[in-house]
Amino acid sequence: MNAAVFASSALSLPISFCKTRSSKLSRKKGLKGELRVFAVFGEESGLVEKKSQWGPLFDVEDPRSKVPPYKGKFLDVNQALEVARFDIQYLDWRARQDLLTIMLLHDKVVDVLNPLAREYKSIGTVKKELAELQEELAKAHQQVHISEARVSTALDKLAHMEELVNDRLLLARNATETDNPSTSTSVQDLDREKTNIGAKSLNVSGPVQPYSSNLKNFWYPVAFTADLKHDTMVPIDCFEQPWVIFRGEDGKPGCVRNTCAHRACPLDLGTVKEGRIQCPYHGWEYSTDGKCTKMPSTKLLNVKIKSIPCLEQDGMIWVWPGDEPPSPTLPSLQPPSGFVIHAELVMDLPVEHGLLLDNLLDLAHAPFTHTSTFAKGWSVPSLVKFLTPSSGLQGYWDPYPIDMEFKPPCIVLSTIGISKPGKLEGKSTKQCATHLHQLHVCLPSSRNKTRLLYRMSLDFAPILKNLPFMEHLWRHFAEQVLNEDLRLVLGQQERMLNGANIWNLPVAYDKLGVRYRLWRNAVDRGDDKLPFSG
Repeated sequence: MNAAVFASSALSLPISFCKTRSSKLSRKKGLKGELRVFAVFGEESGLVEKKSQWGPLFDVEDPRSKVPPYKGKFLDVNQALEVARFDIQYLDWRARQDLLTIMLLHDKVVDVLNPLAREYKSIGTVKKELAELQEELAKAHQQVHISEARVSTALDKLAHMEELVNDRLLLARNATETDNPSTSTSVQDLDREKTNIGAKSLNVSGPVQPYSSNLKNFWYPVAFTADLKHDTMVPIDCFEQPWVIFRGEDGKPGCVRNTCAHRACPLDLGTVKEGRIQCPYHGWEYSTDGKCTKMPSTKLLNVKIKSIPCLEQDGMIWVWPGDEPPSPTLPSLQPPSGFVIHAELVMDLPVEHGLLLDNLLDLAHAPFTHTSTFAKGWSVPSLVKFLTPSSGLQGYWDPYPIDMEFKPPCIVLSTIGISKPGKLEGKSTKQCATHLHQLHVCLPSSRNKTRLLYRMSLDFAPILKNLPFMEHLWRHFAEQVLNEDLRLVLGQQERMLNGANIWNLPVAYDKLGVRYRLWRNAVDRGDDKLPFSG
């Protein structure tokens, strides 16, 4: 899981956005006054098109006439990819038709309830029409569930194909590398010596020590705004303490200890009622400042559970778990100008958050680790460097068009230049016309668990944001990339716990990871001035 994560691979899917010639609208004559209702006939092939601001979204060619003629045959690699391409095009088209059906039925409901129409219809007629529409909507929703199952099947098929094709790609790549061996050993040796000068004291080995209080005195993003509705809760673990986030009566988020003061029942098992969280055991209710405001069946006592500062900014919920007064400002995590957010994902991972940050701040491993996902087909450069100011936690990768920044205490930002879908081209992000922006937050849940928040933004293809099932597709690719990393990071963690130093021999391309470790060591020591802070 590094800077150029799964999205660049996902974007290479052959989803068709080309327009096709619209057919004439099929309509039923309506009531007096030329009121008309768009009709929906049949099943898959009977949907009519609707001329509205949504036209471009639904005006996609039906791909079923182009089914690859390979049924019952053994396929080579190219034919298998052609079949997969058809599956994705069909699912894209089918999902659009499902959505169009529901929208058209919604318009029909609006027409039936139109006050003008009611002047010409009896109440019985309106009831009958609404009952028929309700039945049609039920069928449409059932079709959506069928499409979801088809998406799942197609993704499984793609994953299986990747496994079959990957071995052949690896053999071809390895043969090329054998013919063109690297000649940069002496240069890397020189850079290793320079890097080791600043990393002689870097030792990350043995059991993970309890987190220092200094590391807690930062603002930490813990959830996305979209995941915290007014009647929901988000339970989290932060620095080995259980917390629960919910919105108060004023709509502002609050964070309290996820343990009832009465009998230590987890509060997130309860409900949110009028801006208060209610324990499911005996109904005690707490406001966002932790004060108990209600104790059913007994006298109200002066009881308060611990709460910590909680704010909302840039579409994220932030908490301050430390004992010092919180900083008056929060880091800005908004995507750059011109980018649109396409996905926000949350995952809980069984690794210490520092190990995950080490991985995210390293791009040199991509052509060796991510050979089945976004780095498939990447060549291995003779020299990889991370170029950065002498005092800073940001810079860019050479030869990859990727800018990267570590933003304390646990955030990695990256911008990736993408000249073609699924490929990295150019030597800098400025040379690329389109870009992918990523946000990774590695919240230290415990000494062996991390809560990962991931946000992906693009400065192109805005239509992707409106396609049904895209969230499932992003999550599928995210998990694929993550699994490629996890097997390695978990192995590192096991050896680290047994005494191995995971930062034993840093080289030139480890610069940003080394700087993160030196920064964190300074935080743990309580240094007055932190390194690389300006």
